[in-house]
Amino acid sequence: MNPLPIIRAYRPADRAAVADVCVSTADEGGDSRARFPDEELMPAIFAEPYCRLEPELAFVLDDGWGRAVGYVVGTGDTAEFVARFRDTWIPRIAHRYPAPTTPPRTPAEEMVGLLHTPERMILPELAGHPAHLHIDLLPDFQRRGHGRALMNTFLTALHDRGVPAVHLGMVTANTPARAFYDRLGFYEIPVDDPGPLTYLGRSTVVEAVARVGRGRAVPVAGDAGRP
Repeated sequence: MNPLPIIRAYRPADRAAVADVCVSTADEGGDSRARFPDEELMPAIFAEPYCRLEPELAFVLDDGWGRAVGYVVGTGDTAEFVARFRDTWIPRIAHRYPAPTTPPRTPAEEMVGLLHTPERMILPELAGHPAHLHIDLLPDFQRRGHGRALMNTFLTALHDRGVPAVHLGMVTANTPARAFYDRLGFYEIPVDDPGPLTYLGRSTVVEAVARVGRGRAVPVAGDAGRP
């Protein structure tokens, strides 16, 4: 019998698997390799900095054999995270992705511009939702309750820290993702000039029944050093 997937804390050994999940889902939920040929770029913006700067809020879905096939990462304080991103993360990778000096000509250049402007994450309309997150799952593990379980694990960790609410920005065109967030109780937060994104938020309070996927038990494994 194959082992059941479990949710556990992120480990440094998960870096490559988490990057693969990010790349495999970064183009409106689909594989981004054709659009962004450099496979380190998208993880360098949307996954790895969270695992390094706020590892206590990084959780993975382990396929039962030790491989991360999904993750949720984020921060409990967006403004503080942006400051650390600017001061700590950008200097680590600026040699690989220098700050742009000309307008972007390709999707990859647009992403490098985002990398160097972390302050874009701070919007006045989101002040009441100080935390934010990114969640991704490989297609074979979607629509099986794992996304809900990952989200509830993250929300519970935020709530235990005293963080009242969380937000996320999603590509508006990704309608399956919007349906997923709607089912989890997220609501739209109006933002002036949101560009291609829709901002969603919700409380970090998780109903007891939701913690086990509405009646479907989801095993959660602890890790040494996990709060």
